[in-house]
Amino acid sequence: MIVIVTGMPGSGKSKIVKAFEERGFPSVSLGDIVREETLKRGLELTKENVAKVSIRLRQELGQNAVAKLAVEKVRALLGESPLVVIDGVRSLDEVGTFRGAFPEEELIIVAVHTPPKLRFERLKARGRHDDPQSWEDFEERDWKELRFGIGGVIAMADHMLINDGSKEEYEEKVEALVEEIIRGLNRGGA
Repeated sequence: MIVIVTGMPGSGKSKIVKAFEERGFPSVSLGDIVREETLKRGLELTKENVAKVSIRLRQELGQNAVAKLAVEKVRALLGESPLVVIDGVRSLDEVGTFRGAFPEEELIIVAVHTPPKLRFERLKARGRHDDPQSWEDFEERDWKELRFGIGGVIAMADHMLINDGSKEEYEEKVEALVEEIIRGLNRGGA
């Protein structure tokens, strides 16, 4: 089984990924693949460089470029685990790449929605090098994600978590969903 986790930046995707990892299931981050590619090209890990490489990869290899680069990592992990989580899918082209590469695997899309103002506050507090520090940067990043096609992936989600309450409320939702998906795996389908 492959579980794709998607959502806008700062929505709470990593909580879902961590919940699966805590249960022993591996993950592949498409964002990490772009960061690795940025370093391979001899560039410093800055917001601008990562964004340029992300766009350049899509120009060179197509809209599903990052997914293409992730396929072998996912394949290797599926050899060791019955479930692999893919974090950060941004387009239906990428979903199609995984469906095509793993036709025998059940593929489940989990999306997280969090209101923009709440995501902005969380990203500012998170403090990662590529997190926006102004509302204008935040909106620009959101528009970039939407141009990549993330809205289509969110629209096609099998499960949607709304993350607009307390941290504890969201963690309860995540735990319940992860357990439901694992039960489906154990029954041979979700």
